[in-house]
Parts: sequence; structure tokens; C-alpha cells
Amino acid sequence: WGSGGQFPLLTSLLLLLLTGLRSGTCLELISYVPRLSNATLAGKLTQSTFTLQQPRGRFSHKISDFDAIWLVVAHSNATQSFIAPQRVKDSPAPADLPLKGYYLTLRASRALYPGDQAGNQLQVLRVGNDTRCSLTTKGCNHPLPGPGPYRVKFLVLSDDRGLVAETEWSGETHLQRAEVLQASPGPQTAGTVVIITFLSVLLVVLLTALLALLIYICFNTCRSKTISGPKQTVCMRRCNTHHMSSPPAVGDP
Repeated sequence: WGSGGQFPLLTSLLLLLLTGLRSGTCLELISYVPRLSNATLAGKLTQSTFTLQQPRGRFSHKISDFDAIWLVVAHSNATQSFIAPQRVKDSPAPADLPLKGYYLTLRASRALYPGDQAGNQLQVLRVGNDTRCSLTTKGCNHPLPGPGPYRVKFLVLSDDRGLVAETEWSGETHLQRAEVLQASPGPQTAGTVVIITFLSVLLVVLLTALLALLIYICFNTCRSKTISGPKQTVCMRRCNTHHMSSPPAVGDP
């Protein structure tokens, strides 16, 4: 074993394997692909949210009820460089999305994803549905900042064992884009030009007729009235009626 340097090489591989086992890199790979909800929901995809089907019954007995199940939300082009955190306190927050390309959210437990059907209960997870939490808060389900595309997967983290299990990545999810109203390109047709020209001429004629009518009314009104000046005198005749005359004084001839 000492010849050819094989013994040091085998020793290094063995130490690497033991280190990986202690750090939790030997994890359970769950054969499950997260997918969008197939329920007929209004707003299943919006400009900042999307709705997933719950992974019910997808976590085996190797996972404890005390282990945390996280949802990883990542840009599609960041899945190749994704490094799963080994501790909950090392999990990235939504504020880390522009730099790292992913973050963890929607913490749950195995008890919330049982295998039995829950009757008429809606079994969905709405990603990006919390507008009250801060971007720097771990586990915050903050609205997504852009149209994507995004891909997601589930991780199982234990406080003492580190990373326990993970699912496969989902397919790409594209959010809705805001529609911008734009004028129709291309030149206007001859019929449209004729209509616009006719309406413009008609508007000018109507305005001209209205102005002429106002001038005519004002001119006639001002000419028919005689406006008295301040120095004009007015003569008034004094009239006394008989029954309004004063009686003669007593003793008059």
C-alpha cells in the first residue's frame, strides 16, 4: 500500500467520506418534482406570486416531525450553483436573491404534509404572498421581484443533523408581465385620413358660425338701446288732482 502513493490517496478519500457523513452531505434524495397547482384558482399566476401543489405524503419516516421543511425559490439560472445550507441560521433570506440567486421560505413540518387527503381543504402553497414581512427576515414569503423564470425545490433541515433530505428541482415558472398599451404601428389608411380631415373642417366651420352669431347678437343689442349719460336732465310736470287739494283756510274771502 505504501508503494506508488496509494496509501495516502486512500486515506484522504476515507477522511473525505467520513467528513461528508458527519456534515450531513449523505442526504436522502426524494423523487418528487414540485409543480404548480392544478386547481382552478383565480390568480394562480400573477406578477409577483405563483401557487404550488402541496407535497403531501412525500417525506419518509427518516424525517423527524421536528425537522424543518423549507421551500427553496431560485432563479432558473442559479440552480446549478445552488449550495444547500447545513444550518437554519445560514439559510438565505429574500434580500439575498439578487446576489445568491435563491432563498428559503415557507417553513413547515412533516405533520403539515400528511399523505391522507384532507377532503375539500385547499392543498396549495402560495409563493410570494406575504407583503408584511421584511426582505431581510429569514423565511419571509415576500412577493417576487420580477417575472422570472423561477424554479423551486424542498429541503429538510435538522437542528442537529444538518441537511437531511431534498427533492428535485421543479420546471421553470414564468410570472405574468404587465401589459403596455402601444399605438398600432404603420401608416394610417386613406379612409382614416379623409375622416379626420372632414371632422377637422366641420369643427372649424361650426366654431366660425358660433363666433359670427355671437358678434351679430352683441352688435344688434348694443345698437337698439339708448344709454343715458350722467348729465341728461329729465323734466317732470307737477299735477295736483282736485280731491288731493288742500281745503281753504277759515276766514278767507
